[in-house]
Amino acid sequence: MSEQPAGTFASLWAATSASTGYAALNADLDVDVAVIGGGIAGLTAALALKREGQTVAVLEAARVGTGVTGNTTGKVTSLHRLAYTELAGRHGAEAARVYGEANEAAIQHVAGTVAEEGFDCGFRRVSNYTYAESDNALARVREEAALAGRLGLPASFTTEVPLPFAVKGAVRFDDQAQIHALRYVQGLARAVDGDGSFVFEDSPATGFRDGSPAVVYAERGSVRAREIIVATNMPIEDRGIFAGRCYLHRSYIVAARTALPPLDSTFLSVDEPMRSILTIGLDGKSYVLAGGEGHPASERHESTERYRRLSSFARDRLGAGEIVYRWSTQDAMPADGLPFVGPMSPESRHVHVITGLRKWGLTNGTAAALILRDMLCGRRNPWAAVFDSTRAVRAPHAAPAVTEDAAAPAPSPAGAAPVRADLVPGKQAPGEGRVVDVDGAKTAVYLGPAGDVSAVSAVCTHLGCTVEFNPADVTWDCPCHGSRFSTDGTVIQGPATRNLESSPAPADLS
Repeated sequence: MSEQPAGTFASLWAATSASTGYAALNADLDVDVAVIGGGIAGLTAALALKREGQTVAVLEAARVGTGVTGNTTGKVTSLHRLAYTELAGRHGAEAARVYGEANEAAIQHVAGTVAEEGFDCGFRRVSNYTYAESDNALARVREEAALAGRLGLPASFTTEVPLPFAVKGAVRFDDQAQIHALRYVQGLARAVDGDGSFVFEDSPATGFRDGSPAVVYAERGSVRAREIIVATNMPIEDRGIFAGRCYLHRSYIVAARTALPPLDSTFLSVDEPMRSILTIGLDGKSYVLAGGEGHPASERHESTERYRRLSSFARDRLGAGEIVYRWSTQDAMPADGLPFVGPMSPESRHVHVITGLRKWGLTNGTAAALILRDMLCGRRNPWAAVFDSTRAVRAPHAAPAVTEDAAAPAPSPAGAAPVRADLVPGKQAPGEGRVVDVDGAKTAVYLGPAGDVSAVSAVCTHLGCTVEFNPADVTWDCPCHGSRFSTDGTVIQGPATRNLESSPAPADLS
């Protein structure tokens, strides 16, 4: 069996939350708004619309918050590394100001929701720092602090950064927050469910129809509604071709025990490799989270080594103890740096989308939900034009170096040809997965630690690319558009909505 990195493969948030148990949709239903996706964006929109007197039904493919939201860092902040310099350069200072205003409003909305609903989710106010260790990064930090201040954000430059290692300076945003993200979205679900509104789990949407009424189809029922919101990270039934305007970016996190009390601060580096730092106390224990090692999901990756580098950083620079959890996640990154919120396509009348949250879903997803609340209630929203889902997106003339939060080179187009089947014969060790040729069919074969064999089609059910084995997470991952599957072919993360089909196993793995 291949050696695994330290820590249990689970997010800290999932490991410290009670499980939910909402029923699956098993009938036909009528509501005002149907929401596909039970993460931060979908559930925030659902509760906001319910508060406006509308009935809603949320369809979650798995369990509430167990997708991207349940694998976040827990930062609720409008300081997104060097986002304001980037956005002002690409779209102008006014667009950058609106982006900041929307994210600041999202922080206040989360704080207000926690207080009004009484959620026990560890919400607390902190300062957030983007810090520099090199002279080059220091100059960029100074520029970001000055620009953010001019845009009306709570920004300052400081050389006093409460980290256990020396840095040259940082841009600091005050009155930010951190949160137990999964407990928060579970609270949203509790507030949504009831009084004519519903939350359904284990209810993957299999498709939808625009019209009057609009309809969401599931395996054992359907939801008829005036409006549909698709909030699934990368949209299912991608009629707006967001797979050509976003790319999937994978990030990694380790959580370690620490003897130190939680800091009233969170951190993100400018220098590469990017490092994200957060400390939190949960159930009488203190943890430090170290994240980073990100890359486009389409790139070949050695997940095991990435976890090990983060573990070394946590121990060597943050004084962390035992690594107890490790996890990864994938976020939709917009090619032009701005989220997409609004109609699924220019032709859509009753189907709306939230995507491209650029790894800051707790605030961008909240802001996006408030935009759609206003749209569906017939009100003007001051941020809608900047987040417009139907805007033209032009790829850069020259592809930039891909960093953790930069716009990427043009992503793989929808319908890209299948790529990179391993098709390697020969001995397969326990704990390994390979793509092999079985009677002319590309087959994803996993040999379990006890010698059990799982064989499924290696052809991703989204757009036909060939999946690859991820040994650290023990998943089959699509390198084109980021879908992920368990070893038995079950969808873990979209845009794929259908499982990989079972296939005959090879006659001989030796």
